[in-house]
Amino acid sequence: MIASRLQLARRSFTLDVDLQLPGQGVTALFGPSGCGKTTLLRALAGLERAAGRVALGDAVWQDDAQRRFVPPHQRPLGYVIQEAALFPHLSVQANLDYGRQRAGSAARAFALDAVVALLGIGALMDRRPATLSGGERQRVAIARALATAPRLLLMDEPLAALDAPRKAEILPYLERLHRELALPIVYVTHAMDEVARLADHLVLLEAGRVRAAGPLAELLARPDLPLARQDEAGVVLSARVDQHDPAYGLTRVAFDGGTLWVGETAAAPGEAVRARVLARDVSVARQRPQDTSVLNVLPVVLDSVQADRSTALLRLRLGGPGGDPVWLLARITRRSADALALQPGDALFAQIKGVALM
Repeated sequence: MIASRLQLARRSFTLDVDLQLPGQGVTALFGPSGCGKTTLLRALAGLERAAGRVALGDAVWQDDAQRRFVPPHQRPLGYVIQEAALFPHLSVQANLDYGRQRAGSAARAFALDAVVALLGIGALMDRRPATLSGGERQRVAIARALATAPRLLLMDEPLAALDAPRKAEILPYLERLHRELALPIVYVTHAMDEVARLADHLVLLEAGRVRAAGPLAELLARPDLPLARQDEAGVVLSARVDQHDPAYGLTRVAFDGGTLWVGETAAAPGEAVRARVLARDVSVARQRPQDTSVLNVLPVVLDSVQADRSTALLRLRLGGPGGDPVWLLARITRRSADALALQPGDALFAQIKGVALM
C-alpha cells in the first residue's frame, strides 16, 4: 500500500489528505484545475515539503513524528511531467544511461531492454530529442523514469501537452505499461477518457481534500458524485471478447451482467477489454423493445433516480441479485421519467445506443 497523510497550506486551498492507495495498478488523481492534484503528487515525491507521513509498504519516506524525511533523490520513484524534459545535447541512449546511473546497483539488475521494447523506442536510441515527435519524446521520458528501477511511478498529466494524434499514439503504450509492469502508478489527469482507459483506482479531489476514493467502476457509478453531473458521465465495464462477426464488422463482449455488441476489435476471443458506456447513450423502456435498431437491450433493475429541473439520472443494476452489482447510468429527460412513473425497484430494459471499447 501507498500510505499518505499530508497537509500543506496554499494561497487558494489547503491540501489535507489521508489516503491508502493500492500497491499495484494505476491510481488516477482527478478533479478540477487547482484542486491539489499536482501538489499531492509532488508531496508524495518529497518535492513539496508537506507535513505528515508517506510510506510505500514498509519503507517510510516521511514521518514528521519521528523526524524522518527521505529527500526526493533518495526515494526509489520515477517522475514524468507534461513536458518530456530530456537533455537536448544527449542521444536517447545517453538520456536512458543517465537515469540508469542514478539508480546504481538497482538499475543494473533492471531489465531496461524490456522497457525499451515495451515502449517501442528501440529505433530511436541514436537520435537527439529535437528530432523526435512529441509522443516519441514522452515515451523516452517514461523509459528514463523507469531506468531508475523505481518502486513507484508518478505521472503528472503526461499527455496534456500532446495533440490528439500524439495522444492516441502514446495511450496504447501506457496501457501496455499498466498491463505488463508490476509497478504502482499514480497518474494525475483532468481527462476522463484517460481515467476510463487506464485507471483501476480513482481519487476525486476538491479544494485540496478527498471527496471520494475507491475502485474506478464503483466511483463512476455513484450518482451522488460530481462525475455523474458531467456530460461524459458513464460507467466502465470489465469484459472479455466473446466472438467476432466479421460480416457486420462487430464484436460481442461478455461481462458479469450480460453481453454487448461493439465495433469490431482486433482483440482475440477471451482477451480482456474495457467497455465504456455513457449515460447519455442509454435509454429505458418498461417492455422489451421490438423492431428496434438498437442492438444492445439488457434487462435491468432501477436502483435510484436523481432529477433536476430538466433531466433525470438513473442508476440501473445489471444481472441478477446475487454477486457484486454491475451498474449502468442513464440520463433521460425528467418528462420521460415522469411519463414512465419510474420508481426504485422497477424492472426495466436498458437500450444502449453506443459502447466504446477503451
